[in-house]
Amino acid sequence: MASGAAEDTGPSRPALLCFDGSEDATAAIGQAGAVLGLRRAVVLTVWEPFATWEPYDPATILSAPLGKLASRALDLDEITRELAEEKLKRGLALAAAAGFAAEGRTAQGKPWRTICDVAKEIDAAAIVLGARGLSRVESVLLGSVSSAVAAHAKRPVLIVPLAREGRG
Repeated sequence: MASGAAEDTGPSRPALLCFDGSEDATAAIGQAGAVLGLRRAVVLTVWEPFATWEPYDPATILSAPLGKLASRALDLDEITRELAEEKLKRGLALAAAAGFAAEGRTAQGKPWRTICDVAKEIDAAAIVLGARGLSRVESVLLGSVSSAVAAHAKRPVLIVPLAREGRG
């Protein structure tokens, strides 16, 4: 590629469609089809192991009497992984309806970091995700995956807000 040439965002590079099952993620995949046109895509659903959920302390969970809490944490991880697989199926159907030739994958980890890592791994042309519509206070208290991805991704990020009544 010649110096100063635009980055290749053509159809040969897939879009990374992040799907968590929310209305925002559903809208994002639909809008991405219109904005990005026909292309390959990877639908990604990220799940977080219980031991990494905040404010839980993995050391406390794993040192619980008789390992009862530890076994429950493992059960929660299995349930969470299964739910992620179900969400992924819905995301793949939405991607197909939006015109994408999509493959799917689940990944485990902190959502924003995992999204950025997968985008790099597949050399995504763009990352697509819903805005979730958090208020400023909610974003400060809960964090924002879309904001973190936009701040840390080394590629274009398309954040699609869900049209909500009462919002401009």
